[in-house]
Amino acid sequence: MSIKLTRVTEKPILEANENNDWEKASCFNAGAIKVDNIVHMFYRATDTSCNGKESSSYMNYIGHATSTDGINFSRDDDYVLGPEQGTQWQRGCEDPRVIKVEDKYYMLYTGYGARFPGDYRICMSSSDDLINWEQHGMLMDESNKDAALFPNKINGEYVLLHRRPPNIWVGFSKDLKEFYKHTVLAERDENNDWEDCKIGIAGPPIETEKGYILIYHGVSQEKKDFGEKGEYAQYALGIMLLDKDDPTKVVYRQKEPILVPELKWELNGHVPNVVFSCGQVVMGEYLYVYYAGADQRMGVAKVKMSSIMKLL
Repeated sequence: MSIKLTRVTEKPILEANENNDWEKASCFNAGAIKVDNIVHMFYRATDTSCNGKESSSYMNYIGHATSTDGINFSRDDDYVLGPEQGTQWQRGCEDPRVIKVEDKYYMLYTGYGARFPGDYRICMSSSDDLINWEQHGMLMDESNKDAALFPNKINGEYVLLHRRPPNIWVGFSKDLKEFYKHTVLAERDENNDWEDCKIGIAGPPIETEKGYILIYHGVSQEKKDFGEKGEYAQYALGIMLLDKDDPTKVVYRQKEPILVPELKWELNGHVPNVVFSCGQVVMGEYLYVYYAGADQRMGVAKVKMSSIMKLL
């Protein structure tokens, strides 16, 4: 038995907005959280075309949009976070993942500096209301990304997921300043062609009575030819379950992906052949997974929570 995500709609639910210079090229890689039956989406936006490579030709911003049905979103005119000279995020903030731990919201994102190769770091902001955000800077001074916190402390410690290529790692902290006990959580599967290059998390872990559901992305070694664009690896989504009491232990991992790029706007865009997620929410009996297609537009796919629990 295996599960797959079903697209709620085959059309993008959020795209670039030409009326705002900061988001006129793309709208993608969004974190999501539901509070009081309102879905808050924090999406990455760029002012010019991004190419999936380290570059100083575009700026990254994080915009905010809300929805009552999880499909139709209304966005704010201004961005939440953006580039600041003299900081790690002087070229902007990428790929936000949002979670509430105890009474505070935390947004982990990739701060992009573009001053030298590998100049990207895990950074953090916090908020009491999802509107006003306080910057806390880098969490770890190393080239690293794809990070999120668990939704609760475990044995009094914050738990951090991150990626040291090609694997997903986990670390711990008492104060969100110093992190320790770093260990590999899950390795790429070199015998599985959709995730044989590298893996990283999608959205933050989802707590259930059976453990933590973790959606993740896998990147293929094999590349597909997109003509003038060049050759691109595939980014797809998978699912695993982490132990309830020991989050360093993977107790189940589905071999098959749950979503692969198939639609035209998932296969063709700024970075072809990509579906990539930074967040999800539970809407009634469904898990809604928000994903970007080809680093340019946002879509949403769903699966019944009961189907996931039966699988696990």
